[in-house]
Amino acid sequence: MPDMAAAIHASAVVDPSARIGEGASVGAFSWIGPDVEIGAGTRIGPHCSVHGPTRIGRDNHIHGHAAIGGEPQDKKFRGERVSLEIGDRNVIREFTTINRGTGGGGGVTRIGSDNWLLAYAHVAHDCMVGNHCIFSNNATLAGHVVVGDHVILSGFAGIHQFCRIGDHAFIGMGALVNGDVPPFLMVAQEGYGRPRGINVEGLKRRGFDQERIAAIRRAYRAVYMSGDALGEARRALSALAADSDDVRLMLEFIEGGERPLLR
Repeated sequence: MPDMAAAIHASAVVDPSARIGEGASVGAFSWIGPDVEIGAGTRIGPHCSVHGPTRIGRDNHIHGHAAIGGEPQDKKFRGERVSLEIGDRNVIREFTTINRGTGGGGGVTRIGSDNWLLAYAHVAHDCMVGNHCIFSNNATLAGHVVVGDHVILSGFAGIHQFCRIGDHAFIGMGALVNGDVPPFLMVAQEGYGRPRGINVEGLKRRGFDQERIAAIRRAYRAVYMSGDALGEARRALSALAADSDDVRLMLEFIEGGERPLLR
């Protein structure tokens, strides 16, 4: 049931089992289904739909016509109980779609906190999105994608299913990514996106000093510019990782993947 301090527009439809936190609001003509929990201070705009099971944290702002917690777009889905979890202080803009998980894919789609998902962005079933990410207009994740923290997807970027995008990566406008992208990299469009250096400007904005950036640049050269096979490049990374936590993060990311590495 809604908290007495919640503001529910008279035209909104809220299922009696939904839990609406203190200071939350639901706009005109929005629909809040059963088994939905909306945290304190979260604002749901007009003409939105939120399907359960879905848990939305505190102080999010979901703009008009967003479709949250819909069934996964997966032909194998048979109505099993699956869920969506969204953290705190996210901005989810108009016409964004976020689907629940699938029984065969872990059962949950999860989005962290302090993210911006701009208009027409799509997060498919079983995706895991970290914190402080920006998905520009029409950025799209297929199913089972894992996105780290501080990742930027530019407009019309598309990520293939089961791919991973490491922390602080930057995916350029229109790039189509069909392999894992290690932390700190920039990917630009050229048919399918290809690595184009490291995200130096983004790292500087987040307080990385020149020594850390230089170590990351050396790691990038070892993997992407040396001409070595991946096995040899991994050995070079292992040596560099002895003196850099950031390089160690890249190495662990590369060694933990099931999809081919984007090179």
